[in-house]
Amino acid sequence: MKATYKDAGVDIDAGDELVQAIKPLCRSTQRLGADTAIGGFGSLFDLKGLGYKDPLLVAGTDGVGTKLRVAILTELHDTVGIDLVAMSVNDILVQGAEPLFFLDYYATGKLDVASATTVIKGIAEGCRQSGCALIGGETAEMPSMYAPGDYDLAGFAVGIVERDQVLPRLNSMKEGDVILGLASSGIHSNGFSLIRHLVTDFLQAPPFQSEKSRLCDELLTPTRIYVKSLLPIIKQVDSPIKGLAHITGGGLPENLPRILPPHLQATINLSSWEVPPVFQWLQTIGSISQNELLRTFNCGIGMVVICSQEMANSVALSLAKNGEKVYSIGVLSSREVETAPVVFTNSWGVPSLHYQAP
Repeated sequence: MKATYKDAGVDIDAGDELVQAIKPLCRSTQRLGADTAIGGFGSLFDLKGLGYKDPLLVAGTDGVGTKLRVAILTELHDTVGIDLVAMSVNDILVQGAEPLFFLDYYATGKLDVASATTVIKGIAEGCRQSGCALIGGETAEMPSMYAPGDYDLAGFAVGIVERDQVLPRLNSMKEGDVILGLASSGIHSNGFSLIRHLVTDFLQAPPFQSEKSRLCDELLTPTRIYVKSLLPIIKQVDSPIKGLAHITGGGLPENLPRILPPHLQATINLSSWEVPPVFQWLQTIGSISQNELLRTFNCGIGMVVICSQEMANSVALSLAKNGEKVYSIGVLSSREVETAPVVFTNSWGVPSLHYQAP
């Protein structure tokens, strides 16, 4: 008997079919510096024409986590690609970087061209939303490594920033600086292991106020990408932004300290923003403490901006004009030795009106 690779579970023809299907998706994300076709052993990006004077490259990598399990169970594959891009480009954005290009890694036991193409359509959409080019990636078909229908995703983003615009600017932070919170689009891509521990029926109607008809549609709302609203302000000469924090796993208590100098503390007013109903529902059905909820989920704040008190109103209004829902959620104050870097006051409640675009 003559054995073939397909007999062992790897279909080279399916892989070739996928490459042909995604070529136009990659072309739709082209930007200055990226004009080569996919299919080579490596991907090229030309930095010469970007106009940076003293640039640094910033790289980030991430996945989507067990949110993929909800997508697989419900056969809804069109948004997790956006999540994949968002997790990396938001991370490099907080260092002041303009995303340049993205590469993905898609691994499965048996390649399903239709679902893989749908996933990569989402990746291309995420790249368009963040202004970066999808210049390559890898599809791995690995029999027996994954259960039937399962797949995993990883993503890799590279961005660029002028050396003198790298964030956070710790030396410029001081007492009285304002903490602005940009609204999340929902759960984003963290805490899904706890969600799956609590929820068994993802096709039910949302048992809370929602515009979605099914719970899975609410939970799979893709992570918001903040690049196009924040980058114009970050790249200003003498930008008013002193620091940014992407609120992912660990929530506000774990992510805010990453951008604070040791002598300053963030005081967060929990009544200052609107907590989406999905988080309140999860807290109720799981009897989750407020502290655990804050450490697990974004609780409605997907990105944090630190700026001076004098510039806070201007920054907030600019972000609102750029499409963000912005709240003033706290201030920086002096931190005593051996005290927590982030403290919370008040409790969930009806917030004051968020900033409105002029």
